[in-house]
Amino acid sequence: MPIAYLSIGSNIAREYHIQQAMLELRARWPDVRFSPVYESAAVGFAGEAFYNLAAAFEARESLAEVLEVLRQLEQAHGRTRGGGKFAARTLDLDLVAWGDQVITTPEVSLPRAEILEYDFVLRPLAELAPEARHPLCGETYAELWRAYTGPASILRVVPL
Repeated sequence: MPIAYLSIGSNIAREYHIQQAMLELRARWPDVRFSPVYESAAVGFAGEAFYNLAAAFEARESLAEVLEVLRQLEQAHGRTRGGGKFAARTLDLDLVAWGDQVITTPEVSLPRAEILEYDFVLRPLAELAPEARHPLCGETYAELWRAYTGPASILRVVPL
C-alpha cells in the first residue's frame, strides 16, 4: 500500500481549520502522522499568512477514493473552488505524492511540482519523511530541503 503524502494549509480561521483537519484525518486514517506546523507568508497574492504542515498515512483506498475524501473534507470546511490558484483558503488538502509512484492523469499529477517549488511544502515534508525519496529525482526529501534555494515564505514554527 502506498504512503499518501499531503500538504495542508489554511489562512482563514487557520488554527481552527488545521486542528479540525488533523482530527478528521486521524479519524479516517488512524496511522496518520503530522509534521510541525509553520506560519508562512501568502504566496502569489496579498493575504493573511497561512498555517502549513504535511501529513502521511498508509493508503488502503484507491487514489480516487483518497482524493474524494480530501475534497469532501475541504468542502465541509467551506472551501470554495473556482478562484485563482493563489487565494485565501479555509482548508487546502493537497495530495502531493503517492508513495514512490509517478502518476499523470487528467485529474492528478503526482508527485506535485510544488514539492520542489515552495518551502512551505518541502520543509514540512522533509521533517515528516526525511528518508522518503522524491519519485522523479530520487533524492530524499531531507536532501532536497538541504539544497533548497527557492523563495522563502516560512515565518516561524507554530505550536499547535
